Amino acid sequence: MSVDLNTKYGHVTISNEVISTIAGGAAVECYGIVGMASKNQLRDGIAEILRKENFSKGVVVRQEEDYLHIDMYIIVSYGTKISEVAHNVQSQVKYTLNKTVGLSVNSVNIYIQGVRVSNEG
Repeated sequence: MSVDLNTKYGHVTISNEVISTIAGGAAVECYGIVGMASKNQLRDGIAEILRKENFSKGVVVRQEEDYLHIDMYIIVSYGTKISEVAHNVQSQVKYTLNKTVGLSVNSVNIYIQGVRVSNEG
């Protein structure tokens, strides 16, 4: 699936994978995020951190009529307030998709797949 936009210059089609990559990039820039996790890969109770080129595996873009919904699977850093981190990710993803692609996102759902303890210390 993809998102179709009609502008004064013509027709633009944006694939869901592009939207996923942009959303994932915006999310990992937020404080408290260790990385993105795959939506369906939990082995031995440990979520694997996705690399930049695989962000689309941790983001699901759903379209229902004229509404755009994004589900994100993330790993947070130990010691951060999870509700604040999730809220920051939601705000950042909505803002980034609006500014870069011109998309209005109706909902950003956050699924915490794991908590990682820093090795510093």
